[in-house]
Amino acid sequence: MNNISVIGSGTMGNGIAHVFAQNGFSVNLLDINQDALDKALKTIEKNLDRMVAKEKITEEDKSTTLSNISTGTNVAEGVKNADLVVEAATENLDLKGKIFQEMDANAPEGAILATNTSSISITKLASFTKRPERVIGMHFMNPVPVMKLVEIIRGFSTDDEVNNSIVETSKKLGKVPVEVNDYPGFVANRILMPMINEAIETLFEGEAGVMEIDTVMKLGMAHPMGPLQLADFIGLDVCLFILRVMHEGHGKPKYAPCPLLVNMVEAGHLGVKSGSGFYDWSHGTKELVVSKQFS
Repeated sequence: MNNISVIGSGTMGNGIAHVFAQNGFSVNLLDINQDALDKALKTIEKNLDRMVAKEKITEEDKSTTLSNISTGTNVAEGVKNADLVVEAATENLDLKGKIFQEMDANAPEGAILATNTSSISITKLASFTKRPERVIGMHFMNPVPVMKLVEIIRGFSTDDEVNNSIVETSKKLGKVPVEVNDYPGFVANRILMPMINEAIETLFEGEAGVMEIDTVMKLGMAHPMGPLQLADFIGLDVCLFILRVMHEGHGKPKYAPCPLLVNMVEAGHLGVKSGSGFYDWSHGTKELVVSKQFS
């Protein structure tokens, strides 16, 4: 396995392309939007510069990594020589389904089709293809170049050989693969999202403010950032989508999203990506300023 195609050049997609390229794989980063691809390459270069400054890699390593990445806006053309295709598009079943159909129609017969979905059934995504035995979940954590975990999720029909290949490939990336079962939210988000939702409920019910809730979890539970800040980084729309998938899939009231989260998403307050969530991000991400609506 050497040729990797990554579909989607957003936060997760460019991070996935970065780690594959840094570890010697030939990467084709694909997106329908050329501006998004240009932005992704700048992000990757900036992250590599940070690693050079910290003496984690050399300038030569940086140059080699960038030379391992090509880009394109034609998915059909971009996956035709791939050994592994990793879909990292927006968390939307209809969109991902269409992408999987296109991947299946154009990638080589022996290629593995993987998804970075954080909650959608791998078995469901595999049903959009004629090769369900070669479809698997490869859920990276954000930020991809830093976080060690990769959740490996096999669908109902995934071959042992495919599963083992992805486990070994994850190790070659310097990651720690953990195999989990194909149920809504898998493990990471099944545990994380109810905690974030409960933090939002705590704010909604007036028990404490944004900063107080996050400070309790940072100082009391040794979390690197509080749940409300983390929700802003993930994207409140993504949090809401995952909670709805788990609520529908598991059928348990504890996964029902807080009304405050629903209203914030409907109002366009999505966190860092929109400049406003529980915190005001219009000034950048280095300083925590609680949004006016909560201060």
